[in-house]
Amino acid sequence: MSFTVLIPARMASSRLPDKPLADIAGLPMVVRVAQRAALSQAQRVVVATDDQRIANACADHRIEALMTRVDHPSGSDRLAEACTLLGLAADAIVVNVQGDEPLIDPASINAVADLLQQRPDCAMSTLAHAIDSVEDFANPNVVKVVLDKLNTALYFSRAPIAWWRDGFAQGVTQLPSPGPLRHVGLYAYRVGFLLAFPQLSQAPLEMIESLEQLRAMWHGHRIAVHISEHAPGPGIDTPQDLERVRRVFTQAA
Repeated sequence: MSFTVLIPARMASSRLPDKPLADIAGLPMVVRVAQRAALSQAQRVVVATDDQRIANACADHRIEALMTRVDHPSGSDRLAEACTLLGLAADAIVVNVQGDEPLIDPASINAVADLLQQRPDCAMSTLAHAIDSVEDFANPNVVKVVLDKLNTALYFSRAPIAWWRDGFAQGVTQLPSPGPLRHVGLYAYRVGFLLAFPQLSQAPLEMIESLEQLRAMWHGHRIAVHISEHAPGPGIDTPQDLERVRRVFTQAA
């Protein structure tokens, strides 16, 4: 299996300023993420940033980084530029690991890369796991996905899907069977598709749901989904999230 991990990292964060450089047990967050990604089977781990301070922090810890433009409207555009700068072939596979996931499971990175290699009919692959609470199922911040028999995505939504017509007649008080799936934002791409993606027009469903992956599906591209037995480690969006993850690293030391 041959693939590259790309980690987009920007300073802009309203809830947690300078997030990529936040200290976690003595190392910047972006370095922690890259170190976790390096435990996967990736041949290369590269941070794609628009801020020299992030690039300098990576250099200090022997993490490969490259500078990208500051005016990208989305992470996908930044990844596409990174692929071009790295000279990756159109059929190469890259895995997008978010720069605020210092507890990312290396096995999950391997799983989405391996799945995409096995599914030449798909342009992307991603991750899901079982939802085990009604609260998560009803929460619009928890993205759900439904699959076909080959575990190809049929639809992603913030709404509770699939809708259990008879069981939900009096409200969502229990989970349907088979159980619903939570989508995890870990993606593998074929480089050729990733280079073309920023040129695709936004999809009406994408704008309604605020889910960028629906653009790919609306334009006819297929997304393979790996079902993980475990929920992912927590990401970091707020100061409270940062403190929780710091405790994890402190306890493990």
